[in-house]
Amino acid sequence: MILVIDDDIAVRTSLLLLLTSEGYTAADCAGPVEAIKLIKKNEPELIILDLNFSNDTSGKEGMALLNQIKKINAAIPVILITGWASIELAVQGMKAGANDFINKPWNNDHLLQSVKTLLDLNEKKAEHHTRKQLDKTYNFQHIIGEDPKMLNILETIGRVAGTDASILIMGESGTGKELIAEAIHQNSLRRNKPFIKVNLGGISTSLFESEMFGHVRGAFTDARFDRVGRFEMANKGTIFLDEIGDLDAGSQVKLLRVLQDRTYEVLGSSRTKSVDVRVVCATNKSLEEMVSKATFREDLLYRINLITVYLPALRDRPKDIPLLVNYFIDNLKEIYNRPALSVASNAMKWLQQLPLPGNIRQLKNIVERTILVSKKDELDIDDFRTQLELSPVKKGNIQLPGIGTLTLEEVEVAMIKRAMEHHKNRVAKAAASLGLTRSALYRRLDKYQIPYDEAED
Repeated sequence: MILVIDDDIAVRTSLLLLLTSEGYTAADCAGPVEAIKLIKKNEPELIILDLNFSNDTSGKEGMALLNQIKKINAAIPVILITGWASIELAVQGMKAGANDFINKPWNNDHLLQSVKTLLDLNEKKAEHHTRKQLDKTYNFQHIIGEDPKMLNILETIGRVAGTDASILIMGESGTGKELIAEAIHQNSLRRNKPFIKVNLGGISTSLFESEMFGHVRGAFTDARFDRVGRFEMANKGTIFLDEIGDLDAGSQVKLLRVLQDRTYEVLGSSRTKSVDVRVVCATNKSLEEMVSKATFREDLLYRINLITVYLPALRDRPKDIPLLVNYFIDNLKEIYNRPALSVASNAMKWLQQLPLPGNIRQLKNIVERTILVSKKDELDIDDFRTQLELSPVKKGNIQLPGIGTLTLEEVEVAMIKRAMEHHKNRVAKAAASLGLTRSALYRRLDKYQIPYDEAED
């Protein structure tokens, strides 16, 4: 049974009709006292809760009732319904244990999707599986790992893949966030529909709307043709928003609207379009910390992280390193026509001891470079050590200038110039080596007036 708690009879009637027409059993009540009696007598599977029950619009009554519900049974999913005026209150409600918040007037499809997602998640309880059991149930063929932390992650994404829950994937650079996003899509009901990847760090603020929502011919000076946006491309499928922590404040507001209402406007057109899309986001930044510094919207964070997956660094799952190395070797045997390639056992143990701050991406890079340089079929420690020493990631042994000899700005300018020179003015590669997005490097080049002739990436 789904319980609707709202003092407005028109709202209750509309929601009851909507829910029962979809085959759900639903009940309603007008206020906290009646609600508590109903919840204790006939525990609902899900609650849709308004935040105000009188002329007082502070939301205190709704928040108090939410706290009472969570004391009775913290596992009951709660969807808050609220007007724009109380969006901050809805965010507080999420902190207090609510599972989702939906704006009034609501979109029926969006509300039903949230109901279905939360009920499905509540039904599917986590069980502990071996990697073989997981592989029998799900399609995880491109994800290598048997570490317990990884198995827990695979269990989680296996359970939630079949729902439309928004998922936030967090982890250091190179930990495989994109592979996890693809696995979520491949194991979902949308697997035969588009999977659209968007690197938000590579989209400039001025082009954000055009890239994400499309534009019509003549919308701006260079708009010579109509353009389909990424959300429209992803319709009925999954959109993967990578590097969401790099999004500026203005673009965050525009993204929040489409995630809340599932509607957007093509640039240069006044016609509103609807979109049916599953959203998966990823970042290597701490969004909670960014929220505390007011550089990331709190309501956007709650919109994208119904489920959060934290990918462990490779150094925290060293037993998976041999599996990954062998996987890379098997692929590279064919690519480089070296069928006898192998790794000495002492070299494998040595690789397991490395800190590998660049994670899986760095390990793959070291293995491939070693194969290219070494003529031997069995690779040993010295072969790998030589390539590790050539690796640009050696943060622990950096020789810094003496205090007072250079300002931080002068160090930054010197590093940018070195990176641009090393990568022969290829901005994308120079940016990656500096740990910056392409747009962030362009801003610094302009700021410091560093001259360059951009080479083709």
